[in-house]
Amino acid sequence: MDGGGGGGGGGGGVGAGVMVGGGVGPGGGVGGGGDVELVSKTLQFEHKLFYFDLKENPRGRYLKISEKTSATRSTIIVPVDGVAWFLDLFDYYIRTDERDAFSKELRLQTKVFYFDIGENKRGRFLKVSEASVNRNRSTIIVPACSSGEEGWEAFRNVLLEINNEASRLYVLPNHPNQQHMEPPERLPGLSDDVGAGFIAGHGSQSASGPEVDVDRLVDLPPQEEISGMGMSKVIRADQKRFFFDLGSNNRGHYLRISEVAGADRSSIILPLSGLKQFHEMVGHFVDIMKDRLEGMTGANVRTVEPSQR
Repeated sequence: MDGGGGGGGGGGGVGAGVMVGGGVGPGGGVGGGGDVELVSKTLQFEHKLFYFDLKENPRGRYLKISEKTSATRSTIIVPVDGVAWFLDLFDYYIRTDERDAFSKELRLQTKVFYFDIGENKRGRFLKVSEASVNRNRSTIIVPACSSGEEGWEAFRNVLLEINNEASRLYVLPNHPNQQHMEPPERLPGLSDDVGAGFIAGHGSQSASGPEVDVDRLVDLPPQEEISGMGMSKVIRADQKRFFFDLGSNNRGHYLRISEVAGADRSSIILPLSGLKQFHEMVGHFVDIMKDRLEGMTGANVRTVEPSQR
């Protein structure tokens, strides 16, 4: 999943010796292997420069975090669904007294990330290591900085910005030209009538035609356009992605659930009045399949005892 190198530097000051920069790139460049850069940010403090690049390729979205010093460069690759876990773990180390903080192990898909606190003559640091079957073990070192946990907080804040900005990007697979579409509420086949319905996938349409092209990037509408309710979530299951988007039109509020698999996309529109019933029905089937679901692997965090490392 690895892509090209990190973006530029500079930016406004966050604190003594801490600088951040970067921006959102929905029309960003295409790197090696067709990787598309969606969001790029930089963070500089002490003697280190960190690059944060949210990218997408045909296998999905990922966050590439690179640490650069005058002599070395190291990179870890985090699946996009792991960014929230990284936020939680950095919060844990920021809030927890160093005497009470434990090493942590985070399992994500085929990867394992290890979080360990250490100390040297420059001060305290958090070591984050990635181990996977496809890459050699890679490690980045995040200093706490001399004034408390300022470095960790700055790192956490960049992760938070990326997580928030990524949630506003509605990205479909295989988008070589990175052209913009109309917001989802105005897509052909989506009427102003709010009601449960099916929108046929557009995979068979010509990419050169004026209709919907799934090989493009979609920006979610501003939250004010949907009366303050706007938000987007995405989940992955096998080779599919499911997008959940709250929206509204002249008939009321609704939840649009879109399934994306390859070049095919289909959606259902669920009116607000049916949301509770939908939730109860999904919960019903979750209860039925509870035993099987508990046996499936997913992201998990556990405390690592010193003897286990």
